[in-house]
Amino acid sequence: MTSAGMTGAVRRLRRWYGAPLRHLMALLAAFALAGYATAAVAAAGQGRGFALWFAAAIVVHDLLLFPVYAGADRMLRWFLRRAGSRPSPRPAGPGPASAAPTAPPLLNYLRLPAAFSLLLFLVWFPLILGLSGDRYRRASGLSASPYLWRWLAVTGAAFAVSAGWYTVSLRRSAGHARRSRRLRRT
Repeated sequence: MTSAGMTGAVRRLRRWYGAPLRHLMALLAAFALAGYATAAVAAAGQGRGFALWFAAAIVVHDLLLFPVYAGADRMLRWFLRRAGSRPSPRPAGPGPASAAPTAPPLLNYLRLPAAFSLLLFLVWFPLILGLSGDRYRRASGLSASPYLWRWLAVTGAAFAVSAGWYTVSLRRSAGHARRSRRLRRT
């Protein structure tokens, strides 16, 4: 096949798939990894336990966790909308009010560290809450007491990094607004 024919085939494949081909390659790699994991579980003779665990995880997520975090997200959006609806002072200096820097949306800067923290909590909650401290001590010889403080430290660090990232985004948007005002004046 010639180079022009290959380019046409790639173009047709991309148009048929509807997304960049790197997305298709990532999807195929994810399916290959899932197939490998399934084959490894089956080869280890753990297929029934894995299927039971997987079904329980789906039920717990869909019936319990999804409504909880969807409701929390909806309340957070409501709260941020109410907090943002307060009248803000007009920007000082010449120019229209639309020249004020538009702040990046805060929601995703709160969602990401919260989701990360909740995922860590979901995985390690027996140790964080001290529910399996005795078993953990018997198995490892270590105490489970540091888990709560470590989880709180990781959560605090995740929110601190997110706050720093949001601050950089705010400064960047303010810089863009200043440059656009400067360009409009010239």
